[in-house]
Amino acid sequence: MTDLDSLIEGRGRSIATQGAAPTVAAVLAGLAVLILVTGMLDTGLSVYAMNLIGQAATFGLLAIALDLIWGFGGILSLGHGLYFAIGGYLIAMHMVKVAFQVTGTPPDFMLFMGWTDLPFYYAFMENFFYVALVIVLFTGVVAFVFGLISFRSKVTGVYFAIITQALVYVAMLLFFRNDTGFGGNNGMTGFVELLGASLSDRNTVAVLCAISILVVALALFGLNMLVRSRFGHMLVAIRDDEARLRFLGYETIWVKMLAWCLSGVLAAIAGALYVPQVGIINPRVLSPELSVEIAVWVAIGGRGTLVGAFLGAIVITALKFLLTAYVPELWPFILSALVVAVVVFLPNGFYDLFEVLRRGARRFKGAKTVEAGE
Repeated sequence: MTDLDSLIEGRGRSIATQGAAPTVAAVLAGLAVLILVTGMLDTGLSVYAMNLIGQAATFGLLAIALDLIWGFGGILSLGHGLYFAIGGYLIAMHMVKVAFQVTGTPPDFMLFMGWTDLPFYYAFMENFFYVALVIVLFTGVVAFVFGLISFRSKVTGVYFAIITQALVYVAMLLFFRNDTGFGGNNGMTGFVELLGASLSDRNTVAVLCAISILVVALALFGLNMLVRSRFGHMLVAIRDDEARLRFLGYETIWVKMLAWCLSGVLAAIAGALYVPQVGIINPRVLSPELSVEIAVWVAIGGRGTLVGAFLGAIVITALKFLLTAYVPELWPFILSALVVAVVVFLPNGFYDLFEVLRRGARRFKGAKTVEAGE
């Protein structure tokens, strides 16, 4: 047994327990195919239902992205809304420019500012593949710079979380400005098409929904393999005892950097998939509340499980959608009570619910057996 293996043995959740991820990924891939086929054949779910499922899937991907860095690396980010917003705003810039070219009607922020043309940084944004490359590279660069500064300075724990929260808040204030070319307070909307397909068409909605689910499936499958690899063992060891790992001669900063950048890129992809389905983006996606809510999804679902983080995002999103429609004023209190209940009774989130019930049933059965023996 190596020093690394002995370090993580018996500490935290075993990586070997992540076997549910491939199964869930396979089920999601099948669901994506089913939605795509039925949607193209004009049967099955309604456009409204497919749109909601697609949006929920992007939130699930966002939760998985945070779980990689928090659940396995022990690095809590309260600013992942920044990377989500980067992906969302970049794809929105693409659709705004395409709409401007197709219809000739300038977006609202151009009319408000009295501009006759889009800012220079919209150059080449009509090219979808260029935008896709920019989403990955720009997000990676932002994550790399922030991670390098923070990790080299050995900023950890609550201080790191506060810095990420401050960063996303600063970005929100910047995007609220009307002269940035990102729509200001009202954001950007009026999108017409994506890759030549009308966003209001049923087939387009089905394709976007299916792609969102399929990306989640690929993320679950790929990250499951990653965390089971030696890299994953290193990440867990950093979470459990980084100082000891460094003492053993392992360089930890680049492991954290890779996980951090990958997590940021996944969050940006989630944002890029979300915006075409919701039809608008504004600075509210950069609000500290959203970034905190992402952490709540992961905590409730189960940190360090991937599947639990995904399910946590789906369950909380569904509850929020239903309850805010009927009792919107009670939703914050219900969510707070749910968080407290999970922290007290399910420290590892909903992912351990069945195990807790099984242990309870076993104890109850044992107690009944003792009573019968008496």
